[in-house]
Amino acid sequence: MSSLSENEISNKKLAAGLTGIFLGAFGMHKFILGYTKPAVIMLTVSLLTCGVGYFIFQVIGIVEGIIHLTKSNAEFKAEYLDGQKDWF
Repeated sequence: MSSLSENEISNKKLAAGLTGIFLGAFGMHKFILGYTKPAVIMLTVSLLTCGVGYFIFQVIGIVEGIIHLTKSNAEFKAEYLDGQKDWF
């Protein structure tokens, strides 16, 4: 993904951050970043645990969303787009 422009990185960072905050329990921010396995885990656990997993993964999503939004574009690209950092 090293061919992304600064604007594309910024848009991906914003999308991942906001969906992490608002839809984090369903793993939508992970799907945006291309992390299918962690996203499916979050989605499945949230749906199958009758709310217990939802609450836990929503907190994780909020934390990850805030982390995404506070990183610089270069840090975000290095850690999440090039480095494929699945969690936090």
